[in-house]
Amino acid sequence: MTMRLKILYSFCNKIIYRSSILSVRPNLITNIPNRLLASNGSFKDDDLLMFFKDEVQTILKSLTGFNMEKVFISRKLGEELEPPKYKFMTTEQVEKAIEKSKKEAEELLQMPPVVPVRKEIDVVLSKDPELIGHSESKFVFTDISFGKTDRTRTIVVRDLDGTLRKAYWSERRNANQTYFPRPGRQFKVPKMFQPEYLQPILERGDYIFILDRACVEFDADDPEYHRVTQATYKAVDEKQAYGSLRFTRHFGPMVFYLVLNKSIDNMLLENLKIDRLDDAAALISLYHIIHPSAKSAGTKLTLGQEIAFVKVNMYVVSISLLVKHEID
Repeated sequence: MTMRLKILYSFCNKIIYRSSILSVRPNLITNIPNRLLASNGSFKDDDLLMFFKDEVQTILKSLTGFNMEKVFISRKLGEELEPPKYKFMTTEQVEKAIEKSKKEAEELLQMPPVVPVRKEIDVVLSKDPELIGHSESKFVFTDISFGKTDRTRTIVVRDLDGTLRKAYWSERRNANQTYFPRPGRQFKVPKMFQPEYLQPILERGDYIFILDRACVEFDADDPEYHRVTQATYKAVDEKQAYGSLRFTRHFGPMVFYLVLNKSIDNMLLENLKIDRLDDAAALISLYHIIHPSAKSAGTKLTLGQEIAFVKVNMYVVSISLLVKHEID
C-alpha cells in the first residue's frame, strides 16, 4: 500500500471508529429519523428500480471488475469434471478464442435483476357454492398452449368451497414446474433456504453457492429471494468477505443493496486497504446517485483527485456522520 493510501486508510479507520461509538449509544442523538439509525432491508419500489439506471449499471459493472479466471473457475456441483482438451492453434485462432471467451464471460457476469417484491395474487373469478362437497381435492387448471411464458400462462384454481380464482404464486410455481420444469429447479423449495439451515451455510462462507441456488429456485421478485439474498449480502458485509463475490455476477447487486441501505463503511475501508482507490471513489459516486439528497452529493469526483474526494466524503458517508450532516 502506498504512503498516501496508508494515511487515508488510517484517517478513514478513525472515522469508522467514531461511527461505532455513536451507534452504541443512539439515545445521545436527538431528532434523528429512524431510517438513519437502522434499516430493516425494506425499500420503496422506486428505490429498487434505480438499479436499472444506466449510470448505476455502469458503476456496478466497473466495481464488479473482470477476471476470466474467476468467472470460469470450477464449481463444486457434485458433477464429474471433463478432462481438459489441448489444441494447436495459430495466433489468429488464439485471439478469436480469447474474444469468444470474453463474450461468454460477459454473459456469465450478467447481474441478477433487483426488482420490487411482488404482491400476492388475490383475484376471485366466481363463487359457486353449489359445488361444495363435489370433490375432496382442489382442481388446478393450467393453460399449456405453445407460446405462453410462466408469467403470462393462465392458471386458475377451484377451491373446495366452489370458489374459482387465479392461482397464488406458490401454486403457479408448482404448476409451471410440473408442465415446464426449469433446469435445476426443484419442485419443492430446498430446505437449505430455511433460516435454521441457511445460517450454517452462511457461517461456512458458501455465499456464491447460496446466491446461485437462489437464482435458480426463486424469481427475482419473490419475497423469499429477497430474504435469502439480503441475508447473504449482510453476512458478506459483516465479515468483510467482499473478495468472495468480486468478479462474479452477484457483486453488483450486493453493492447496490449496501448503498441503498447506507452501509458502505466497511467496503470503503476494504477498498482502501487493498489499494482499490478508484473503486472507493466510484462507490461514493454511486452513493450520491442513489441518495441525491445527501449533502455529500454536492462534491464531484475529478479525475486524479480520488484521494481528496474520498477523504472529504468519508465524513458524511459514514453512518453516524450521515446523521450529523444530512439532517437540516
